Amino acid sequence: MSVSPRQGVRPAFRQWRARRPFLGGLLLALGGAEILLTEKASLKVIMHIGMQGLAGYLLPTVMLLCGLLILFSPAQRLFYSIIGVLCSLGSWLTSNLGGFFIGLLLGVVGSCLAFGWLPDQEPRRGRRQRREEAPAAKDVPEAVQL
Repeated sequence: MSVSPRQGVRPAFRQWRARRPFLGGLLLALGGAEILLTEKASLKVIMHIGMQGLAGYLLPTVMLLCGLLILFSPAQRLFYSIIGVLCSLGSWLTSNLGGFFIGLLLGVVGSCLAFGWLPDQEPRRGRRQRREEAPAAKDVPEAVQL
């Protein structure tokens, strides 16, 4: 994907984003990062460290990696989203109730969005494009107008 000076970076990013489950991967990665950050909270805030702390760090790391892999390898999104939702649900027991429920919810919603994404869909058209393509009301015969 080369960017010509005339095209610009923003349209190129939109095309890249349209070819992958961007929001799902982003939410899953943010959920993993949030859980990792809550692991570093002070001891007064921590509710549950988990099984000797290893699983508390392992599951959110896998969530973060699955989110990034969904973004950069969308062909394998089904496998990564299933692993991501399992790690998100497992983080409830191992990582401060899933990062105080925020990381858990971000991970589950992101995994579900990535799992449900279909690559064969046409890109959505903006409002401006729909208005330009729609026939004007004055062009429609009076018998058709209600």
